[in-house]
Amino acid sequence: MAKPDLLFLAHRIPYPPDKGDKIRSWNVFRHLARSYRMHLGCFIDDPLDRQHLAELRGYCADMLCLPINPRFQRLRSLLGIHWGQPLSLGYFHQPGMQRWVDEKLANGTIKGIYAFSSAMATYAMHASGFRRVLDMVDVDSEKFAAYAKTARYPARAVWAREARTLLAFERLAAQRFDHSLFVSEHEWQRFVTLAPEALTRTSWIANGVDLEHFSPAHRFEPPFAGDGADMVFTGRMDYRPNIDAVQWFAHEVLPVLQRRAPAARLWIVGAAPSAEVRALARLPGVQVTGRVADTRPWLAAADVVVAPLRIARGIQNKLLEAMAMARPVVATPEAFEGVQAMPGRDILLASGVDETVQKIAEVIDGRHADIGGAARHAVESAHQWSVTLRPLDTLFESLDGVGQSAMSQPDLRV
Repeated sequence: MAKPDLLFLAHRIPYPPDKGDKIRSWNVFRHLARSYRMHLGCFIDDPLDRQHLAELRGYCADMLCLPINPRFQRLRSLLGIHWGQPLSLGYFHQPGMQRWVDEKLANGTIKGIYAFSSAMATYAMHASGFRRVLDMVDVDSEKFAAYAKTARYPARAVWAREARTLLAFERLAAQRFDHSLFVSEHEWQRFVTLAPEALTRTSWIANGVDLEHFSPAHRFEPPFAGDGADMVFTGRMDYRPNIDAVQWFAHEVLPVLQRRAPAARLWIVGAAPSAEVRALARLPGVQVTGRVADTRPWLAAADVVVAPLRIARGIQNKLLEAMAMARPVVATPEAFEGVQAMPGRDILLASGVDETVQKIAEVIDGRHADIGGAARHAVESAHQWSVTLRPLDTLFESLDGVGQSAMSQPDLRV
């Protein structure tokens, strides 16, 4: 029996499978490709991603990956101010993508649509006769609201406007699509608090982690040699929450920790470090690596993996990956949201400078010798992709019967 055709729209190319916001999109895409003929529409804003196109073509009946220039798109997004639109939607607006989507939907073969991120919702907002699922992942409007709280004028006004206009769009999209997903129960609860009318049309599916790829069974050449006090932070380093996290840690936490452990070092591992992040390398004990081919050697060599995020949405993949590698993790409560694990047994949580220093010092002193193994067991139990994505199979059931304006609402809360 031939597979039904599914249109998959993503704001960034859903590959490679171990990079930031592509982790969820790749695993969802691959899962759906087992049951559907995939038609992929996405953008490329990093030239290095072109090397992955051949890999993706093997999964697709058709594919359109449009390159976008980040600087030009930022300027273009400013046009949205005149029309009262969120800037983030303008960034991912391309007439060529809209034409391709319209042609796909007009030829009669597509049976369902999966839009990954609210930015891609616009391309299928007015489609009818299809089952449409929107994966918002996080409540992005809340992220911009958090930015506004700490920013100075005029950035504060810009972020506040983005939070307001994006929330209005998120609410509209949740009403137009048949079903909308979030990455955790916490994100879902926050959204339905802000948009109570979406209660019966929304749910959540948690992120998983590739337990074979991120495994303590692998052996790597250590990228550094230390004295038992090396801390690693991973993530894309032009992302504002990551920048805020490492700035706070390097300036506030590390100097205090170094008075107790003079050899303590922070390794900031991730692509595209901003000027603020690069400047941290001038501080004693701070190393900024930039892009690395594989984060696993750094995680494996870490005495402690830190996730001191103060602005966080959804599930932090960096936590799941470090836990899967059986490393001790010290994280803020904000970073821990959505992770199915027991604080104190599987992961250590800390708020503020003193508590963060204390928890890290305890790990360095050997007081949590079993926490790495417990962390691995926790993600094996609750964050396997094969389990977390299983509810997706109910979203597009009976595609031969499409045409209704709304689909039945399955219970997808896992």
